[in-house]
Amino acid sequence: MKSTPKLIKRFLLILMLSLFLLLGFNLILLATVGQKFASSGSPWTSAEEVAASLTPSGSGFSLSEAGADTLLKSAAWAVLIDDASGDVVWNSDNLPDEIPRHYSAAAISLLTRGYIKDYPTSTCGYGEDLLVLGFPKKSYWKHMYNTFSYDMIAHSPQIFLTFLLCNLAIIFFIYWGVNIQLLKSLKPILTGIQALPESENDIHLKETGLLSEVSASINRAYELIRSQHYQLQKKENARANWIAGVSHDIRTPLSMVMGYAETLAEDPSLPEDARKKADVICRQSLRMKDLISDLNLSSRLEYNMQPLNLKKIPLIPMVRKAVADFINLDIDNRYPVEWNADDSLAGGCIMADKDLIYRAIANLLLNSRNHNPGGCQICVRVEYADGGASDAGYAISIEDNGTGITSNELDRLYHASYSSLSCGQRHGLGLLIVRQIADAHHGTVELGHSACGGFLARIILPAAPS
Repeated sequence: MKSTPKLIKRFLLILMLSLFLLLGFNLILLATVGQKFASSGSPWTSAEEVAASLTPSGSGFSLSEAGADTLLKSAAWAVLIDDASGDVVWNSDNLPDEIPRHYSAAAISLLTRGYIKDYPTSTCGYGEDLLVLGFPKKSYWKHMYNTFSYDMIAHSPQIFLTFLLCNLAIIFFIYWGVNIQLLKSLKPILTGIQALPESENDIHLKETGLLSEVSASINRAYELIRSQHYQLQKKENARANWIAGVSHDIRTPLSMVMGYAETLAEDPSLPEDARKKADVICRQSLRMKDLISDLNLSSRLEYNMQPLNLKKIPLIPMVRKAVADFINLDIDNRYPVEWNADDSLAGGCIMADKDLIYRAIANLLLNSRNHNPGGCQICVRVEYADGGASDAGYAISIEDNGTGITSNELDRLYHASYSSLSCGQRHGLGLLIVRQIADAHHGTVELGHSACGGFLARIILPAAPS
């Protein structure tokens, strides 16, 4: 990608700027710390200033106010050693008692070490004599001619910690600033990526900046997805319209076949065997008609082409009507129905298309009949979805004690679509339509094994807003 060299250059530039920034900041910090711990003047300068301020006065010496001020600022004391005798011929008023008043040649030579009785000292020539300035103990650390502030050495852990924290803070702010810029560049890209699956959203990212190539790729991907979605929608609409057209075209000749078959089945002049065959044709034609109707409805629901006439309808009366219509069809009473509904559900309502919900309940009842030709007990139950308040919605359960369903068949039903339902699959379009109707009403369908040993289907629908 062309963006890779850009990213590398950007990274190297940020790295170099960060190093220069850290270096400059540390130099400034070091100068500040050095200034803080530096004395008003170096020991050597102070000794020279005191020597210049010391003048002979009669039989002794006198120190000017400037020299006294220098000693005061440094908290130092001073002595003047006579070159010939080694005696102290002058000293400041604050001379410690432990400081000797006479020095041999050897002692004077040792002053180059820089200490008298652990007092760090600095020397300066005064004619043939020697001026010695003594500073407070632990005010300087001296090694030969180098001097270091004891205060600075004592505070070295704090200084180190200050340097460390300041450097970490700078690194953090650099990292934070870079991330802010990166996130600012990535935010529209991430938004675009998240919006890609929703083809109805118009996506166009600015193809500028560091990630311009990525933005261009997302724009191209969006155009491709939108084009594919449009083509797929066209195919789906064409498929649904084709199914609807074929269903209509088949329904007309099928009605004619059914009409002639009914006429032949009722013709007393025909042999009994011929009338039975005509009756079989009539019944199978009716089955084909129902199958075509189911296929057409499933197709419309699959592609959201089925209009929903949503109204607030009472749940119990609608379910009871579907059960009553089913009982009226059971002339032989081979499919007795057990009704269970709590009295507290009498006022329960759902927002639904009455015809579609009725169709779903009827399909479940017919499913039990169609797959148990020998008869079975059917139990219809209406209850709260969670066993409690109506806020969770309502559940319509239909179960039987018939042949039931295998686990493999149950798994296939959960993942079936109308296009995947082939001949020979039990519980085919009828249950698929139930699932599609529930989905259209923002509900769910649960399929499983009945406690009675047969098949269980449970429709869960949200309650209508109060």
